[in-house]
This record gives sequence, C-alpha cells and structure tokens, in this order.
Amino acid sequence: MEQKVSKTIKVYIKESQTIIELSQIIQQYDSEILLKKNVNGSIIEANLKSFLGLINLRLHDGDEVQVECIGDDAADALKEVEKFMQPDD
Repeated sequence: MEQKVSKTIKVYIKESQTIIELSQIIQQYDSEILLKKNVNGSIIEANLKSFLGLINLRLHDGDEVQVECIGDDAADALKEVEKFMQPDD
C-alpha cells in the first residue's frame, strides 16, 4: 500500500557530508522523495534522487525544509533523510 509521509526538518550538514552522498544513500528506496524549501517567498521543490534538483536547492546549515516521501517504503525513506540531515553527534 502506497504511503505518503512528510516532515519539516532543520538541516544540519557536517562539512564532511555532501548532498550527493544523501542522494546515493536514498537510491535504495522506491519512494519518490521531494525536498521543498522556501527561497525569498517562493517554494523550490526538488526530487532528492536528482543531482541537478539538489544543486538548485542550495541547502545550507540551518535551512528548514519539508521532506515529502511517497511510496511503499516512504516512512523508512523519511527516517533515512532525517538521519542524514540531523546527525546525532
């Protein structure tokens, strides 16, 4: 059964991490994974599996993004994105 989950999270990316790494990590999920960011009053949306879309988002530490996952493994995909963007240490 297809699920749809979303969550707004604050981005905390270490200097050693790249958004391309995240894109590669989430390739294992079948779900569509979208990131939405408000830029000067306009909502920019990018598919997390698309390198070009990610570059256009220009994510920075402290940015707030909405992550939306749609598919059979949506909840797991959302957890993976959140784990990458909000590391414990």
